[in-house]
Amino acid sequence: MVTQSRMGVLFVCLGNICRSPTAHGVFETLVAAQGHDGWLTVDSCGTGDWHVGEQPDQRAMTEAGKRGVALSHLRARQVRENDFFEFDYILAMDRANLRHLESIKPSSFQGHLGLFLDYAPEPGIAEVPDPYYGGEEGFTQVLDLIEDASQGLLQALIDAR
Repeated sequence: MVTQSRMGVLFVCLGNICRSPTAHGVFETLVAAQGHDGWLTVDSCGTGDWHVGEQPDQRAMTEAGKRGVALSHLRARQVRENDFFEFDYILAMDRANLRHLESIKPSSFQGHLGLFLDYAPEPGIAEVPDPYYGGEEGFTQVLDLIEDASQGLLQALIDAR
């Protein structure tokens, strides 16, 4: 676990090239813009290893860039056991990845493991849909969902501090 003075947030999807790096970039940008980057650490990863070392999907980078969010500095990586000791909040984009994380979670993990959209202000959509096999509109929808949930997450972290 990260020390009390710092809090770590890890976003997780399947390949770490669409949803979780988008959440990483959006949340990191929001945190910095609101002056909370001194106590929050943000990262992302995937449960699979197909894209390790790659930049986010070009469509994700393009759509995020339209909103002033840079993703090109991010590189895909796979979740590792040590993540459960480095991050206080591990947030999956969907239930399948959450189940995978629950299956590998060390029994000593004391942080929060859950769905990212639990922090969205409007209930109804529980999972961030995977836009990989669709068009640009899927990436736009993902950004909308992530921006909403990021606001709620940041407020929850501020309240928990």
